[in-house]
Amino acid sequence: MTVETTLAVTEQDIRAYSEKMQEPGWMTDFRLTALAQAADLPMPEPDKTNIKSWDFLSFSAHTVESEGYSTLADLPQDIQSLIDTENQKTLYIQRNNTPAYVSVSQELQDKGVIVTDIHTAIREHGDLVKQYLMTDVVKPDEHKLTAYHAALLNGGAFIYIPKNVEMDEVVQVIYVQDDESVSLFNHTLVVAESNSKLTYVENYLSTFETATGQANIVSEVLAKDNAKITYGAVDVLAKGYTAYVNRRGVAHRDAVIEWALGLMNDSNTIVENVTHLVGDNSEGHVKTVVVGRGDQKQNFTTKVIHWGKNSEGQILKHGVMKDSASSIFNGIGKIEHGASKSNAEQESRVLMLSEKARGDANPILLIDEDDVTAGHAASVGRVDPMQMYYLMSRGISKHEAERLIIHGFLAPVVRALPVEGVKKQLTEVIERKVR
Repeated sequence: MTVETTLAVTEQDIRAYSEKMQEPGWMTDFRLTALAQAADLPMPEPDKTNIKSWDFLSFSAHTVESEGYSTLADLPQDIQSLIDTENQKTLYIQRNNTPAYVSVSQELQDKGVIVTDIHTAIREHGDLVKQYLMTDVVKPDEHKLTAYHAALLNGGAFIYIPKNVEMDEVVQVIYVQDDESVSLFNHTLVVAESNSKLTYVENYLSTFETATGQANIVSEVLAKDNAKITYGAVDVLAKGYTAYVNRRGVAHRDAVIEWALGLMNDSNTIVENVTHLVGDNSEGHVKTVVVGRGDQKQNFTTKVIHWGKNSEGQILKHGVMKDSASSIFNGIGKIEHGASKSNAEQESRVLMLSEKARGDANPILLIDEDDVTAGHAASVGRVDPMQMYYLMSRGISKHEAERLIIHGFLAPVVRALPVEGVKKQLTEVIERKVR
């Protein structure tokens, strides 16, 4: 079943959807306010990428309703392979726009941990969601796409870790798209209270080749004092989406946010990943791998902003471009005035596998404080002929030598993912895309 819509979306459309989802009045008002703002807000302007002709707003169906999964055995095999079915106790699966499966270990429930879909969270944990949903980390009025995201939010997850709870197990969320008309306005909201610890990993997986919907995805990650969040993700969205992906985090005093992101979409994509180090001694570490192919165009902007003293920010981005794909890699380390003794480091490297492939690595340091350290490195080029010669001199074919070099080049991020099934998935996606 689909709920049909066309943009411009009307106030009546929003009210009807909010009522259908049994949302409280504050959420309806939140959506309507964002819809009204969207009309006058500009589109985002990613550096060095002209998106004026990109269609982020046209789709035929706002919601695709699907059957759930009674047990993990009902999952398709390619989804089961992502899960350690014997040990993964805390898991949420969304099929298209429908919450399809949720399991939370009794131990975590007893500690007050919340892992649920965003719609249930709005209904049952409204005070918490209202406090954090697009109030500080990402705001609806930043530009047209954030406003439409707030108005049309139709899926996602809410993860809440109370004070002093250090989780040993991984929280895993899988977003499955098996209907080519599905549009994703997913919102993931992760809150770790003081002295807590969380490892979270999510997958976006399209089982079809070409989509007709849109993807407008936002994640908000909040680490309170002395909290640590490890956030892993593998995105495999099909060709045909016009994707806007915004993952943003805020780290308070002594807090740590670690990102490990495998961005493997086959669609035209704009990605923002911003970490605000607002507390003293806070840390933000970002590892990203990208593979582009076909004629897709992508822009990846990674930013770590230092506000607190003695804060530590590191960015590592490796990308591989083939065919006529083109990508912009913007890495920005910004140290604000007053963030003394902070350290901003970054490295961006791009391999181009064909004559028409294009990669542009732009390392940027913006320093407004004297007593700091900062550095950057960037390179764009072909596969190293000396590495190829060395491997081929050992009897390895040219194709296999190039394959080994690519996997080694992307390995630092693949190794950082916290779930073995997800590591395997990312390795297989890389293999498929560069083959």
